[in-house]
Amino acid sequence: MASAAVPAAAHGPAPHQLAQRHVLTNLDNGQPVTARLGDDIEVRLTSYREDGLTYTWSTPQSSAPKVLRRTAGGPTPNGSASAVFHQDYAGAATISAHRHCHPSPGHACPLIVPSWRVRVTGK
Repeated sequence: MASAAVPAAAHGPAPHQLAQRHVLTNLDNGQPVTARLGDDIEVRLTSYREDGLTYTWSTPQSSAPKVLRRTAGGPTPNGSASAVFHQDYAGAATISAHRHCHPSPGHACPLIVPSWRVRVTGK
């Protein structure tokens, strides 16, 4: 998993534990993430071009916004997208983003374009 945990501002249940920032990229699709209360999960999805097709991303969303709240996010002009989520409560949520295909002339997009998903469990 390409996730990297780096210290963020101290908040959460235990004052002696610093909150962590987990950074997720395209390569983390399908990987589980364990977070503590107060942790931030940053998602950085990069658009890419392959075989005459350009793939762009929607803004990542949380399946349980009360547990894992999005605090920032949006697309970029080149089709990449990012978001930051804050683990407010114990529980699990799935962060997902949809990949969109844009064909060049003479190319066709596949019928199925899978989404990006990561399951975050907060303790």
